[in-house]
Amino acid sequence: MAYSSVAQLIDHSLLHPAVTDADIEAGCRLADQYRVKTVCVKPYCIPKVKEILRHSPVGICAVVGFPHGNSSTEMKLRETQEALNAGASEIDMVINIGKAKSGAWDYVKAEISFLQKTCARKSALLKVIFENDFLMDEEIVRLCEICNEVRPAFVKTSTGYGFVKQADGSYNYKGATEHHVQLMRRHCTASVQIKAAGGIRTLDDLLKFRDLGCARIGATATEAILEEARKRGL
Repeated sequence: MAYSSVAQLIDHSLLHPAVTDADIEAGCRLADQYRVKTVCVKPYCIPKVKEILRHSPVGICAVVGFPHGNSSTEMKLRETQEALNAGASEIDMVINIGKAKSGAWDYVKAEISFLQKTCARKSALLKVIFENDFLMDEEIVRLCEICNEVRPAFVKTSTGYGFVKQADGSYNYKGATEHHVQLMRRHCTASVQIKAAGGIRTLDDLLKFRDLGCARIGATATEAILEEARKRGL
């Protein structure tokens, strides 16, 4: 697999709660240096990112309803519209997890559909984040079925911030897992692609998820992954 093909799998994530303006600029420079597919950023910094990447082929992906999907549908729509108007070409939206857990599938489908139509009007891609750590397999399957009907560009495993309370009282998350990616690929049509995110930190991780059917990878360890790709002569 050529280096450029590996790099084009990556959305370089700049979504940590404490990310600074300096971090954003450094992250954009890194994304441009390694020629990844997009930088994945919070909506407020899109104008800054657009200016930094004005001569770069790297795209801008904005998150909506991030990280827990709790905004109203109206607010997610407004956030999407503002992000697209500011210069984003891709949107990663978080579903309303509580509504999914409640079996309120009409609500979930309507929300995804509204955002998909908004993105389509701007020729932008929509990725739908499930946050699998909170979901049962049957809920993931139902979300895949909904997305087959609504037809966003991607479904996505995780935000990277879906921390679940453990038996000892601590919080942790699994992020992207082989089982969940296989489940999503099995139940999504070929036109709905898979993005894996959360815990993918090495080239071998990336290649494993690519081989499982992922067309995009969310990562913060972009430099380490792509330096290893160069070291291996890709």
